[in-house]
Amino acid sequence: MSMKIALIAHDRKKDEMVNFVIAYEPVFQHHELFATGTTGTRIMENTKLQVHRFMSGPLGGDQQIGAMVATNEMDFIIFLRDPLMAQPHEPDIIALLRLCDVQGIPVATNIATAEILVKALDRGDFAWRELVHKYKPGLDDNE
Repeated sequence: MSMKIALIAHDRKKDEMVNFVIAYEPVFQHHELFATGTTGTRIMENTKLQVHRFMSGPLGGDQQIGAMVATNEMDFIIFLRDPLMAQPHEPDIIALLRLCDVQGIPVATNIATAEILVKALDRGDFAWRELVHKYKPGLDDNE
């Protein structure tokens, strides 16, 4: 099953993200990738992967990915955050992470956890997401 994976990296983490995606390109090539603006561009420039790009994080890209999480359209997220640099859009970041918790979407915020998730993906450990998509409830007309 093809998974929808979001790749987000703060400025000082973009090189780390690109190197990570290069290392796991054979795994990522079987999945649908999404990213915020510059991160997506850098990944496409350095790999043969296609990436659906959203706006830059501070310009709403985190919220665009959050909308997919809220509707259970994203299977997991790798968000390499820079914990040592204040981010002007910190409320958007917190909202995205909260949505992941609400929807039960796996999210890695550092390279170690990202590697564990990608290795699990390669083993097929995300097959449970098929059930989520198969039995996803429709919108209730009364809501």
